[in-house]
Amino acid sequence: MNTRTTQELQAADAAHFLHPFTDHLGLAKKGARVITRADNIYLWDSDGHKILDAMSGLWCVNVGYGQQALVDAATRQMRQLPFYNAFFQTATPPAIELAELLASVTPPHFKRVFFSGSGSEGNDTVVRMVRRYWDLLGQPQRQVIISRHNAYHGSTMAGASLGGMAGMHAQGGLPIPGIVHIEQPYWWAHGRGLSKDDFGRLAASWLEDKIQEVGAENVAAFIGEPVQGAGGVIIPPATYWPEIQRICDAHGILLVSDEVICGFGRTGQWFGCETLGFKPDLMTFAKGVTSGYVPLGGVMVGDRVADVLVQQGGEFAHGYTYSGHPVACAVGIANIKLIQQLDLVRHVREDVGPLLAEAYAQLSEHPLVGSAETCGLMAALLLVKDKARGTAFAEDREVGMLCRSHCFREGLIMRAVGDRMIIAPPLVITRAQVDEMVALIRRCLDLTLADVTARGWLS
Repeated sequence: MNTRTTQELQAADAAHFLHPFTDHLGLAKKGARVITRADNIYLWDSDGHKILDAMSGLWCVNVGYGQQALVDAATRQMRQLPFYNAFFQTATPPAIELAELLASVTPPHFKRVFFSGSGSEGNDTVVRMVRRYWDLLGQPQRQVIISRHNAYHGSTMAGASLGGMAGMHAQGGLPIPGIVHIEQPYWWAHGRGLSKDDFGRLAASWLEDKIQEVGAENVAAFIGEPVQGAGGVIIPPATYWPEIQRICDAHGILLVSDEVICGFGRTGQWFGCETLGFKPDLMTFAKGVTSGYVPLGGVMVGDRVADVLVQQGGEFAHGYTYSGHPVACAVGIANIKLIQQLDLVRHVREDVGPLLAEAYAQLSEHPLVGSAETCGLMAALLLVKDKARGTAFAEDREVGMLCRSHCFREGLIMRAVGDRMIIAPPLVITRAQVDEMVALIRRCLDLTLADVTARGWLS
């Protein structure tokens, strides 16, 4: 148990811990928020403040905190076999059993899995795997992978390159060769004046344009998140993904669904591609596979790719020390069984997901909210200066960060992506807790409105 004060912990943190995606000098001046315990959908910091975690940690704690079945699974496996690798033609029972279980909950054409330690590693695996696939088919020139601006596919060299985050590409000479991007299907930014269905088809046509520019004979795959998560919960129109599927099929291009955020019930189906209506050849997963209790990721490999790799491929010279880690896999098994036992996918689809959609429809009437969107238990509110005209705040005002500060003070974790305020609460959230969360969100919107009014930012 921690016995140090918040100030002592913050000082040690500033001296020794380099955080991800952080201005370290700025954090050292402010002091890190130190989280010390959690239960269900709530966190407590080192000063004893209770916080409703509307972001599931980092999109991952699907079954909520404090699930003893997952703790017990890890403990049993650590006692019996804490580690062995999957190299040298070796396997462990948890890796075999989790692979079998994943094949039973994914769409029928997924029968095989390649394990990694994270979603970033999973997407690095995708790059290696799709290029190996085309090489085996005698088309080694098919190297190019098409992704989207404002997508997030991890922060490794390949993952960050696949992602379309300009701030990441500005550091480290990214993207690496052979990865190109098209515009995202964000109606508010790129489609106003069109119906959402028409815009969905238009946004998909940008893939066709890029294929023609690069040459279909050079394109290996297209990758996308069913719903863009870290980009601000960008929910594409219903027409978008079916048209993307048609274009990929027409050119024989592999289709990759990054399910790191959308997988394991988040959208109201087991996987986001099922909700959005497309059939990928590969699916990257992580986060919700263990509900974040231990790190685990991987790639579900569809029959089209797996049959070539297995039957024609020989050695696939790729892998990780922790591919199929027995403790992680044991927790993954317990987590998926708990999702099934608690019927969480149906719970999201038929109960709390529709309730959240109704609540967000009401929040859309708030003076600051330009749009309110949900997909299962993912949701976004766009904060605007003028609802009638759809006028945004000046970027340097950082109204989203202002709202986020009110959220923390009021006991709510809500993420700001620019001026888009996003949530993805644990799937175990109850109807009463949805009401509690929405009431907190409304209060924080009111506080933010009072702030921007007092500062004269609405004039």
